[in-house]
Amino acid sequence: MATTHIDTALCQPVKLPGSQGAVAEIVNRDLCGAKNVVAMLRRLDGGERFDAGSLEDAHQLLYLIEGAGVITLENKDFEVSGGAGVYLGPRETAGVRQAGAAPLKLLHLVVPKVKA
Repeated sequence: MATTHIDTALCQPVKLPGSQGAVAEIVNRDLCGAKNVVAMLRRLDGGERFDAGSLEDAHQLLYLIEGAGVITLENKDFEVSGGAGVYLGPRETAGVRQAGAAPLKLLHLVVPKVKA
Protein backbone atom coordinates (compact mmCIF):
# COMPACT_ATOMS: atom_id res chain seq x y z
CA MET A 1 0.00 0.00 0.00
CA ALA A 2 1.37 3.43 -0.92
CA THR A 3 1.59 6.34 1.48
CA THR A 4 -0.56 9.30 0.43
CA HIS A 5 0.36 12.88 1.33
CA ILE A 6 -2.71 15.07 1.82
CA ASP A 7 -2.20 18.83 1.70
CA THR A 8 -5.19 19.96 3.77
CA ALA A 9 -4.67 23.54 2.55
CA LEU A 10 -5.90 22.34 -0.86
CA CYS A 11 -9.11 20.86 0.60
CA GLN A 12 -11.55 23.73 0.18
CA PRO A 13 -13.94 24.26 3.09
CA VAL A 14 -17.65 24.51 2.37
CA LYS A 15 -19.74 26.94 4.41
CA LEU A 16 -22.70 25.06 5.86
CA PRO A 17 -26.20 26.56 6.07
CA GLY A 18 -27.35 28.31 9.21
CA SER A 19 -24.70 28.69 11.88
CA GLN A 20 -23.02 25.30 11.44
CA GLY A 21 -19.60 26.63 10.43
CA ALA A 22 -17.49 25.32 7.56
CA VAL A 23 -16.20 21.83 6.72
CA ALA A 24 -13.55 20.36 4.42
CA GLU A 25 -13.15 16.63 3.85
CA ILE A 26 -9.46 15.73 4.14
CA VAL A 27 -9.64 11.91 3.99
CA ASN A 28 -12.11 9.99 1.86
CA ARG A 29 -12.23 7.53 -1.04
CA ASP A 30 -11.75 10.20 -3.73
CA LEU A 31 -8.83 12.00 -2.06
CA CYS A 32 -6.75 9.02 -1.00
CA GLY A 33 -8.66 5.78 -1.53
CA ALA A 34 -9.83 5.49 2.10
CA LYS A 35 -12.68 2.97 2.20
CA ASN A 36 -13.43 2.82 5.91
CA VAL A 37 -13.04 6.36 7.20
CA VAL A 38 -13.97 9.93 6.38
CA ALA A 39 -12.03 12.71 8.09
CA MET A 40 -13.14 16.33 8.09
CA LEU A 41 -11.74 19.60 9.36
CA ARG A 42 -14.47 21.77 10.82
CA ARG A 43 -14.25 25.44 11.73
CA LEU A 44 -16.70 27.23 14.01
CA ASP A 45 -16.65 31.00 14.41
CA GLY A 46 -18.47 33.06 17.05
CA GLY A 47 -22.03 31.86 17.63
CA GLU A 48 -21.65 28.76 15.45
CA ARG A 49 -22.49 25.21 16.51
CA PHE A 50 -22.03 21.75 15.02
CA ASP A 51 -24.24 18.84 16.05
CA ALA A 52 -22.80 15.39 15.38
CA GLY A 53 -25.94 13.47 14.58
CA SER A 54 -26.86 9.93 15.49
CA LEU A 55 -25.35 7.49 12.99
CA GLU A 56 -26.79 3.99 13.06
CA ASP A 57 -23.74 2.13 11.77
CA ALA A 58 -20.74 4.37 12.47
CA HIS A 59 -18.41 5.57 15.19
CA GLN A 60 -17.36 9.23 15.43
CA LEU A 61 -14.49 11.11 17.01
CA LEU A 62 -14.53 14.86 17.57
CA TYR A 63 -11.10 16.27 18.47
CA LEU A 64 -10.57 19.95 19.22
CA ILE A 65 -7.41 21.06 17.47
CA GLU A 66 -7.47 24.65 18.71
CA GLY A 67 -9.76 27.22 20.23
CA ALA A 68 -12.25 27.00 23.08
CA GLY A 69 -15.76 25.66 23.07
CA VAL A 70 -18.53 23.81 24.83
CA ILE A 71 -19.37 20.18 24.15
CA THR A 72 -22.91 19.08 24.99
CA LEU A 73 -23.34 15.41 25.94
CA GLU A 74 -26.62 14.04 27.25
CA ASN A 75 -27.88 17.59 27.98
CA LYS A 76 -24.75 18.48 30.01
CA ASP A 77 -22.30 21.18 28.92
CA PHE A 78 -18.53 20.76 29.26
CA GLU A 79 -16.12 23.64 28.63
CA VAL A 80 -13.22 22.40 26.50
CA SER A 81 -10.13 23.66 24.72
CA GLY A 82 -7.57 22.38 22.22
CA GLY A 83 -6.61 18.77 22.91
CA ALA A 84 -10.04 17.71 24.18
CA GLY A 85 -12.07 15.13 22.36
CA VAL A 86 -15.15 12.97 22.49
CA TYR A 87 -15.87 9.50 21.10
CA LEU A 88 -19.40 8.73 19.92
CA GLY A 89 -20.55 5.18 19.39
CA PRO A 90 -23.37 4.28 16.99
CA ARG A 91 -26.56 6.26 17.71
CA GLU A 92 -24.79 8.65 20.15
CA THR A 93 -24.89 12.42 19.61
CA ALA A 94 -22.98 15.49 20.74
CA GLY A 95 -23.00 19.20 20.05
CA VAL A 96 -20.02 21.53 19.90
CA ARG A 97 -20.18 25.31 19.95
CA GLN A 98 -17.49 27.92 19.71
CA ALA A 99 -16.91 29.85 22.96
CA GLY A 100 -13.86 32.05 22.80
CA ALA A 101 -12.12 34.85 20.98
CA ALA A 102 -10.58 32.57 18.31
CA PRO A 103 -12.29 30.20 15.88
CA LEU A 104 -12.73 26.60 17.01
CA LYS A 105 -11.02 24.02 14.80
CA LEU A 106 -12.17 20.39 14.98
CA LEU A 107 -11.05 17.12 13.47
CA HIS A 108 -14.13 14.96 12.84
CA LEU A 109 -13.63 11.27 12.02
CA VAL A 110 -16.46 8.96 10.92
CA VAL A 111 -15.70 5.21 10.82
CA PRO A 112 -18.29 2.61 9.80
CA LYS A 113 -19.10 -0.08 12.37
CA VAL A 114 -17.27 -3.28 11.52
CA LYS A 115 -19.68 -6.03 10.63
CA ALA A 116 -18.74 -9.41 12.11
